[in-house]
Amino acid sequence: MAYQASVNGGARVPIHAPIAGGIIDNLAEFGNDIITLAELQARLAIIDLKESTARATWPAVGLVSAGALALGSIPVLLFGVAELLAWGLKIHLGWALLLTALVVLALAGLAGFVCGRLLSGSFESFRRSREELRRNAAWIKTVLLYSGRSSAPSRR
Repeated sequence: MAYQASVNGGARVPIHAPIAGGIIDNLAEFGNDIITLAELQARLAIIDLKESTARATWPAVGLVSAGALALGSIPVLLFGVAELLAWGLKIHLGWALLLTALVVLALAGLAGFVCGRLLSGSFESFRRSREELRRNAAWIKTVLLYSGRSSAPSRR
């Protein structure tokens, strides 16, 4: 499968080897396997980070741009549209300013919501790293649980 590497390609120490040599060799081999898994996990995390960063760039730019536009245009829009509303609807300028502010804030909120949703989906690729870490941890537990046993333990 893609993004997978073989772990522990070396020869195993036979079970009937002298106890001291077998234990030391097996522990050294197991430690090497754990270090190899940690290196592979780090590489996968780096790949996922690069992929997530690439996905998040444009939504983040859109979110920052939407925020800047909303903040920069609020005073101008408030005053200009409020003046037009006050003149066209024959209402007080204060009410026209309030209506204008509410409409502009609603539009900025909508743009921020859409870009925020796009940005939150950009980090989906870290799912691979979490799944691989779970599999690696399960493998380590299994090796530690069943190492040195000739058969599976009976349940109590």
